[in-house]
Order: sequence, then C-alpha cells, then structure tokens
Amino acid sequence: MRLDAIRGRQVLVDGEFRAATLLLRDGRIAAVQPFGEVVDGAVLDAPDGTFVLPGVVDTHVHVNEPGRTEWEGFRSATEAAARGGVTTLVDMPLNAIPPTTTVESLELKRGAAQGQSIVDVGFWGGAVPGNVADLEPMWEAGVFGFKCFLSPSGVEEFPPLDRDEFLAALREVARFDGLMIVHAEDAAILAQTPALSSRSYRDFVASRPDASEVAAIRQVIDGARETGARVHVLHLSSARALDVIADARAEGLRLTVETCPHYLCFSAEEIPDAAPEFACCPPIRDSGNRDALWQALDEGLIDCVVSDHSPSTAAEKSRGDGDLQQAWGGVSGLQVGFGAVAHEAARRGIGPDRVSRWMSRNTADLVGLDRKGRLEVGADADVAIHDPAATWHVDAERLAHRNPISAYDGMRLDGRVTSTVLRGRLVAGHDLDPTFGRLVSRPDLGDDR
Repeated sequence: MRLDAIRGRQVLVDGEFRAATLLLRDGRIAAVQPFGEVVDGAVLDAPDGTFVLPGVVDTHVHVNEPGRTEWEGFRSATEAAARGGVTTLVDMPLNAIPPTTTVESLELKRGAAQGQSIVDVGFWGGAVPGNVADLEPMWEAGVFGFKCFLSPSGVEEFPPLDRDEFLAALREVARFDGLMIVHAEDAAILAQTPALSSRSYRDFVASRPDASEVAAIRQVIDGARETGARVHVLHLSSARALDVIADARAEGLRLTVETCPHYLCFSAEEIPDAAPEFACCPPIRDSGNRDALWQALDEGLIDCVVSDHSPSTAAEKSRGDGDLQQAWGGVSGLQVGFGAVAHEAARRGIGPDRVSRWMSRNTADLVGLDRKGRLEVGADADVAIHDPAATWHVDAERLAHRNPISAYDGMRLDGRVTSTVLRGRLVAGHDLDPTFGRLVSRPDLGDDR
C-alpha cells in the first residue's frame, strides 16, 4: 500500500517528538507539516500514544546467502527486518559461500538478493589475507567498507589478518578513504586461554576474556594512528576497553564503535548453562559490564547499536549437545533487536528518541546513507511506528527468521513495532513484496543499484 502521508502525535523530527504530518512524494518525505494538515490520498494515522520513528538501519547482519542459505537467506532475513522496523540492512561478507572478498563475489551476492528483498539491502566487503588488490575495486563497485577479523572467524573461507596483513589492508583503505570494520579479539590471547569443553556459560565467557578485546582494540587504534584510516570496532562486549576508546577519541583518531542488543539486554549470570542460543563471540558478560555499556552509550562513547544477527541451523547450534565450545557462535535477533533495546532503555529511563539515534541515524551516518535514518525533507520515507503499550511475548517459532532459535525466545517486551513503511509503502504485515527492496550502494556513486 503506497501512502501519501503519515500523521502522528509523536513524530521524531530534528531529535524531538512533535505532532506532525509527513507528506510523501515519490518515496521520499516532501514536507513536514502541522498535525492538522488536510491531505488527499492514503494517510497512515499513527494511533495516539505511539511513536513515529525513522526506520531502523541495521549495519551488521549475516544473511548467509548464497552457500549457507539454510542458515538464513535474503527472503527470510528481509521479512524479519521489516517486521522488526528495520528498513535497511547491510549484509556482512561472511558466512556466505563464496565470501564477499572480490567484485565477482559481490555480484553473486547482489544476484542472490535481487528479487528477494522486502527491505533495502547494502553490502560490506571483506579483507582477508591476499586480497589487498581487491579492496579498491570493491569500493568502487559500491560496498560500504571492509570487514576483517584479528582472530579466527569460525569459517575456513574467511581467515583472519595477522598484524602485517592488517596494516597493509589499513594502508590501502586509507589511500582511498574507505572504512575498515574490525572483529576485535586478539588471536594470541585466545590461543593462550583454556577453552575446555563445557556446558557452563561461565566457562564459555572465561574462554573469551576481556583482555582479548582490549588488546585487539589497541591494535586497531594503533593501526588507525599509523595509517590515518577510518576504523570501526564491531560488537563491543567488554566495557574494559572503554578507557582505551575514550583516549583514542580524545586524540582525534577516526574511530567509531558499536554494541549489540544482546550485550545490553542480557547478563552472563542470568544465562542458563547448555543454552547455545546465547553463545556468541565476543561473549555476553556480567551485569556490571552491561551497565557500563549503557553508560557509554549515554555519553556518546559508543555510537551505534546493531543486531549482529548471526543465525545458523539447529544442527549447528546444538552441535556438542550443550558444549558451548562446539556450538555455532552467534545470536539470532534481527526481528527483535529494536524492541528489546527500546524495552530495556525504557526500564532505564531512556526514551525511544535516543534508541532511534543509536539504531537509525548513527548507523545510517556510519555508512554514509544520508537519506536513511531520519525524518526530514528529502529523506527516504522509511518509518517504524512503535507502540510502547503493546506487549510482545517473543516466540522464536513465530519469528520470520529461517531457523526458530533465538536468545530472545520467551522474553516479554513492553512495546513493539506495529507498522513499517519503506519508501512510502506500508510493508510489514501488509505487503511483503520481495521485489520492492532496493540494492543500495554508497551514495557518492550516484545511483541506487
């Protein structure tokens, strides 16, 4: 259903809620008018008490197609996104086969997504040993930046960079002013830390210590200082790295940082043993650590919140019969992420305007999508309507994710997204058209492929 306007009592405009009518034309916001504006055509009236927010921009999603489509594919992932208020996602270069490490593999990804995407989809490239020469061609082909690992990724086809390889890739990325995004865990520290077979979540956390994150983030910062490259720390779980990050920011280095809903909503002491749906790398840490991450978000030291949706089949998750060292490491939460963070934020006295900044505006800015993540004239008419009074009992079996396994299963959330609009078209729950989502590239390329 195409809309001509969206009207609400609490519309997030210029960082504040106000009663307003968004006039829409050709998929964009043409004007922001008073609430009582008379409009001809199709109008979506947001119920009183709901919030009209920019669509979520999730810049950390593992779709896995082609190659591991049984884990997740574009059709299921983008439906989950739409139902959770996500109007744009950026796909990670692994765990598809082949990984997105060349222009040719990027085109395979685009071909897989074409005609299967309910929301807009962009792509990260990958930096792996031996592909420095492929980075600029991928950048020119439209990827938003390059993901690398400093420790084993969990899949053989996407190996980590050693120190020399990391610096070489950073120098190349700095040369054309690209963006390097880093899974920051130190390989040497992980190798020296006992990782005993165990069903205990406490043992799993101990096998991925804070020191590994801190050391790897120091390496990222040192590389940024030496090369001048833009760098982004992925899925920060350890608050012990925050002082290092603050010092780098004070130094003026071009460093941004994200964390994830599962680090903000769960704590290690509450997670039962032999529950592989919570196993992820880096791990969920204790409640004091969780509180420190919230404080860092409040202070602006952490920029973004993203799902890091990393699903797998039940067989991969249950591998080892509860031995968390054998289970696939990743949390499946694309559809739930915004609702879970908004719920936890409300408990802490934080409003949906702040959550929207972390999950829509700042993520869009990270990848340069200046028409996404905001409700202003000229922006894409991407909207999520959030009802804080709607109770959501999360049932993994009812999520659109391909595999019904999620750490959020059984949670009771106060609030949920009730309507999602993509470029002026009401999608979630109404018109799940897999041909409507666009494949988006860096905007400086001047197209909307």
